[in-house]
Amino acid sequence: MKRIFITGIAGFIGFHLALALKKRGDAVFGCDNFNAYYDPALKKERAKILSDAAIPWINCDITERRTIENELESHQITHLAHLAAQAGVRYSLTHPEAYVHSNLNGFVQILEALRTRPSVKLIYASSSSVYGLNAKIPFAENDPIEKPASFYGATKRSNELIAHSYHQMHGLCCTGLRFFTVYGPWGRPDMAYYSFTKAILEDQPISVFGEGKLKRDFTYIDDIIAGTIAAIDLGASSEIFNLGNNTPLSVLELIETLETHLNKKAKLVFQPTPPGDVPITYADIAKSGQILNFVPKTSLYDGLQRFIEWYHWIKCPR
Repeated sequence: MKRIFITGIAGFIGFHLALALKKRGDAVFGCDNFNAYYDPALKKERAKILSDAAIPWINCDITERRTIENELESHQITHLAHLAAQAGVRYSLTHPEAYVHSNLNGFVQILEALRTRPSVKLIYASSSSVYGLNAKIPFAENDPIEKPASFYGATKRSNELIAHSYHQMHGLCCTGLRFFTVYGPWGRPDMAYYSFTKAILEDQPISVFGEGKLKRDFTYIDDIIAGTIAAIDLGASSEIFNLGNNTPLSVLELIETLETHLNKKAKLVFQPTPPGDVPITYADIAKSGQILNFVPKTSLYDGLQRFIEWYHWIKCPR
């Protein structure tokens, strides 16, 4: 049995990971700071479910290193899944300090907490945004990464470099996971699939950038969790893996699929592509498939159907 501590445990991916690990018999603990990047009420709903599942969590920020160290020590943690971060490409245009606080300072504090505990294996969230303006597709882990398109992407690439330095200097075992556009039930309200669903149902217009031709490698949450658990079980000394669906689709295809499931047309307002957005994300998953046995199983059509079923459920009185 592994003893796993999850930062960002009340976040979208952290919540699903905690439940999956608990279900298979691992001891799971975690922390979250319940910040207001999106409505904290959703995080509190997730946290209640975690508590009901007997998964202990505390309210703390990842920059509170002493608190994290105490949690690692008191629970005899064997693995740390670091998922807490400031997310969002566009938000980084106007709030760079939030990314410095969480994605840079917070990440270093986590590594410092592990520096004297090299037996604890670190698995951390990176992002497809590290590939930036790379023209070669699909994106492979060994591609040069020198052209960040956003400050968010730059902070995630910095995480990878800093983690590697701690591996070299202090012998930490560090695995970075480059997540590609994760979606599904209990997801983040700022993501396009979520906000589009809300707008269509409420007869509100949707802002569509780049004529709807921007393509994303939409990856369903269950597939992401399967890949993340495989990385935890591997416990590599120093690795980077892509976790994506390997099937990029356009934003217009996303909208059309939502219209089909909702049986309702969207009102589209086309706008120029904002700074930081890239034309495509596309994961080469050959390495993940070979080493992690990672095989995404959920199409966008099926995944959105499950999300919409959840969306209707969460909006109904319970």
